Amino acid sequence: MQAISLTAIQQLKALASGKISAVELLEQTIARAEEIAPILNPIALKLYGRARQAAQEADKKRASGRFGKLCGLPITIKDSQFLAGYPCANGALVLSDFVPTETCRAIELLEQEGAIIFAKTTCPEFSLTGVTHSQMYGLTSNPWNPQRTCGGSSGGAAVAVASGVGAFSLGGDGGGSIRIPAGFCGIVGFKPSFGAIPREPCFPSWQSLVCYGPMTRSVADARLFFDIMSEGFDGRPAGKTRRTPIIYSEDLGFAPVNSDVREAFRNAVELMRGDGFTLVDDNPGLPSSAVTWAVTASYDAAEHARGSAYNMDYVGEVAKGFLDFGEQFSEQDFAEAQAHRVVIRQRYSELFARHGSRILITPTLGCEAFPHGTIHPEKIDDTHIELPWLDWASFLYDANLAGLPACAIPMGIGDEGLPMSLQIIGDVGSDYEVLRIAEAIEKLIGWDNSIVFTASAAAGTLEQTA
Repeated sequence: MQAISLTAIQQLKALASGKISAVELLEQTIARAEEIAPILNPIALKLYGRARQAAQEADKKRASGRFGKLCGLPITIKDSQFLAGYPCANGALVLSDFVPTETCRAIELLEQEGAIIFAKTTCPEFSLTGVTHSQMYGLTSNPWNPQRTCGGSSGGAAVAVASGVGAFSLGGDGGGSIRIPAGFCGIVGFKPSFGAIPREPCFPSWQSLVCYGPMTRSVADARLFFDIMSEGFDGRPAGKTRRTPIIYSEDLGFAPVNSDVREAFRNAVELMRGDGFTLVDDNPGLPSSAVTWAVTASYDAAEHARGSAYNMDYVGEVAKGFLDFGEQFSEQDFAEAQAHRVVIRQRYSELFARHGSRILITPTLGCEAFPHGTIHPEKIDDTHIELPWLDWASFLYDANLAGLPACAIPMGIGDEGLPMSLQIIGDVGSDYEVLRIAEAIEKLIGWDNSIVFTASAAAGTLEQTA
């Protein structure tokens, strides 16, 4: 059977029923990776030999009746994530020789349950930007249109999942880096509450911002992987009442939103209302937090780069620009940004308390994926905040700054034939409620989670298949 278009849960059921073996599933997945690689470029490091050995062992374990929840499931992890004994360049030439001696705890948990890591996925240099392009790996493209960005920094991860190169990838999100590519590539991306999934051991930069989380083709898959990786998380799945209000905002009072995205979001709200949800239009009453995020992220990254004594001759222009941007800020500037993070958290607490709610829904992004090499999509309006490369992701920063869980799910196809995305944000610790609401909206929208893409290397194009 061909299993690459199945969700992770469906693949696991096929493995359990004997319809496919772990070896067969892995070989199908590797074949798809090799098929799309020349066009989309999502793979940073191939771990095929390691994976083939693990697949043989997985089949033996299933035959013995003693196996983990993910036994035989092929998955990918991000190039920034530590896997002991294997290169971890984080998209940077200056780190091309770095090989960690420890494995990230989240990855250990996945492998303990039998997941098979067959590749690491591409990211921009140091995972600093919202598109995936680096000197080390080149350009990674969107499976819906290879002339468009896939987003970033977990761009290769999103492309892999959207293209049938594994039904799960472990992403990292410090400023939308799971949700941006999930939104642009038409998949599910979940950034948990800060600290819910263990990140260490890891690179020390952005320690107060980055969360690891699942990137999948369905919300049910995201919940499965969150269950496995959220070791020690004390949240509990919420009840299925629809009496609790859901807050919504189509622009948070400041975010630029294209007309097709706005219309799709309004349609989603009406679908929910028609299905019995109580909805209320409100927002935290904050300006864009892009400046607070930019000061926090760039100052921290610049400080880490200084401490690491990187040879800047090997650092690319975009990453160098981000690090130079951080050098202009003082310790006092950074402290003021951290103080404003407290204000952001308070405003969200007040918003949720005002309505007796724990959930806010917004668009994930105000636009569809834009062409490679452009900073702003042309249709976005002229609202700027002196940091123009951040405007288009302005829905995303609050969740990182305040440690809130947030899930991006497909919301439909826009005017340019590309996915649009809806974001479900929750109060701290409400991860299971976020996933419950996300799954309910996913079903109402009716997105086809079996959509993957078949590469035609000769034509340099992709054909959508289900």
